[in-house]
Amino acid sequence: MTGSSGHDALPLPDYDHIPLGTLPTRITGLDEGGLRALIDYEEAHGNRLPIKLVLQQRLEAVQGGAELSEGAGTSTPEVTSSAGGSPVSPATSGPPINPPSQGDPTNPAQPR
Repeated sequence: MTGSSGHDALPLPDYDHIPLGTLPTRITGLDEGGLRALIDYEEAHGNRLPIKLVLQQRLEAVQGGAELSEGAGTSTPEVTSSAGGSPVSPATSGPPINPPSQGDPTNPAQPR
């Protein structure tokens, strides 16, 4: 394996959380150096074959003269961090759940 770059030095934010389906469009703006950094990182960490194939195919295309897209890798990641806690509040929670009538002695509709 070649030397891998650290997670913070990767050209894509939250690279580890990018779904495989959106990876090809997210890497179209990366040059050869950025793609090599992702390949090195992937080999050192996840080593996921489908991801490596997408990265290597794009690297070959860039080496073959494919044009880079402007701003393709600068979009916001698909997964957002919820460091502030749960987004659920009393205003956004669902309706209260009532217990079933069977087995509830306080329910007047239940026969005794």
